[in-house]
Amino acid sequence: MSSLIGADEISHEAELVWLEDVDQLDYVRQSLDRLPTRKGKPPYHRDGRMVGYAILGPEAKASRASGTFRRRVFWLLPHDRDAEPDGLYARSAPAEAVDPRTLQPRVKGYKTERSEGGPPSRAMQELGIQLPL
Repeated sequence: MSSLIGADEISHEAELVWLEDVDQLDYVRQSLDRLPTRKGKPPYHRDGRMVGYAILGPEAKASRASGTFRRRVFWLLPHDRDAEPDGLYARSAPAEAVDPRTLQPRVKGYKTERSEGGPPSRAMQELGIQLPL
């Protein structure tokens, strides 16, 4: 869903809260969930686990139709690379996955060589950037 998340949909984010050390994760999945509040840990109803979520600023308005707020939630499934390094996503990543190091409030995040299961790019190597794989 990362490519489906528009800048306007996350423009009221004030903070990202991480429940785990994202430096240890090659990717996280992100989605926009309809939640009853602007802040606080949201309920989680998927398989796997929630690894983080966005907090919205006071200027964020609830949907007139549902009374809910659209907030990003970051999560992983039991078969993701962190749990199964040689599994389905050993050399790829799900469509909604992004490298958590590219995420900031109001920034949707991007896939990187690391999130795709590959080695660092030539540019990263030339700059001396080394990421654990």
